[in-house]
Amino acid sequence: MGCFDEEILHQINNLAVDLLEAWIQGKRIYICGNGGSAANALHIANDLEYGVGKCSLEEENVPGLLVEALPANCSVITCLANDIGYDSIFSYQIKLKGKCGDILIALSGSGNSENIYKAIETANNIGMKTYAILGFSGGRCKDIVKSPIHFAVNDMQVSEDAQMIVSNMCIQWLNLNKHYIQGK
Repeated sequence: MGCFDEEILHQINNLAVDLLEAWIQGKRIYICGNGGSAANALHIANDLEYGVGKCSLEEENVPGLLVEALPANCSVITCLANDIGYDSIFSYQIKLKGKCGDILIALSGSGNSENIYKAIETANNIGMKTYAILGFSGGRCKDIVKSPIHFAVNDMQVSEDAQMIVSNMCIQWLNLNKHYIQGK
């Protein structure tokens, strides 16, 4: 994939550094997305919570990051969608749980999903660090997120693959730097 230019690599590095800082400081990370991006949010949350701190059999595991995939609880999602509207399923959770200095990672192929847009807007208002991994034109989300990681590809599957590549790059970097956590 030829779309990993210098700017994208710089933004991925910024995300990795912010994740390490959140890990050290005990800040929370929230991840949201729809459809395939929702599945990616769950996968990424698992990797950040468990996989990043996992050591070899001879070593003690390092506790992972405090992370929550916002689309994970179908009872919460369907309740919020039914009672206040699908466009607020993530922003409501962010407003309830998010704190200044926490991180939101929004995943969206188009960048135009209203529930993703509102989640970023709410997180920005709280003082959270906001990242969005976006495809296509980046949509409306690209304009409001503090740190866009934008892949200008017009293919939903490639956009969703890029989300996982970014995640795996960050996790590899965190694994190389987890000695900062072990020394806490």
